[in-house]
Amino acid sequence: MSKIEAVFERLQAQGRKALIPFITAGDPDPVLTVPLLHSLVLAGADIIELGVPFSDPMADGPTIQRASERALAKGVSLRKVLEMVANFRADDNDTPIVLMGYANPIESMGVEAFAAASFDAGVDGVLVVDYPPEEAIDFAQTLHRHALDPIFLLAPTSSEARMAQVGALASGYIYYVSLKGVTGSAALDVAAVAARIPEIRARTGVPVGVGFGIRDAATAAAVAEHADAVVVGSRIIEELEHSSPDEACSKVRALVAEMRQAIDAATNPSRGMP
Repeated sequence: MSKIEAVFERLQAQGRKALIPFITAGDPDPVLTVPLLHSLVLAGADIIELGVPFSDPMADGPTIQRASERALAKGVSLRKVLEMVANFRADDNDTPIVLMGYANPIESMGVEAFAAASFDAGVDGVLVVDYPPEEAIDFAQTLHRHALDPIFLLAPTSSEARMAQVGALASGYIYYVSLKGVTGSAALDVAAVAARIPEIRARTGVPVGVGFGIRDAATAAAVAEHADAVVVGSRIIEELEHSSPDEACSKVRALVAEMRQAIDAATNPSRGMP
């Protein structure tokens, strides 16, 4: 059982849902990435998605695009992201880390070399936005050989055939994009998400995390009533954009802790009480 799978099994036994925050490695400054990762854990993160900065992040809205630009301007590369994960692992060997990014940096390194280096650094899962399942069979097999979970996206437009393809390859969890558009969009229809999740579960057998458009504690709680996990990214990046370096960790921790409490209150009221 992978570390990610173990987290979902433990949470299910506790009647809880996973909170998966996202930050971009190197944003707002490389020296803050590891402290931010620890702050997310202290705030109640169960799994962390760590964005690998890329020059053309096509699935990401303006907020995360700006985060990638800031990180790239400071020289953050895929290898430096892996160094950050290794540094985080010096003090935390329990919280799963999922790298989220695009194919180009991975293929530049070489898929086998990337998988080996990711395992050595302490990565637990990989989500590559522009690897559709029909083109990622070899990639997923390579990740599995290195004890890494391949995580895939599904969207409101995904067909039953696409769900089946993803279900055959994915492990850890599936990232359901809750709306048509890019990260940071605001028009999330919780009822539509609630109707879609059972279809995904029935065809994949993998926990479902929901992201895109989750901007506050109330929305996070509403989504958590239906999903296995709530993924929050752009709202955290916005908090970083409006924080000084000295207050970045404390502000992010407060924001994520508020979402954690709201999720627990909605799905397991006795745990959500202050």
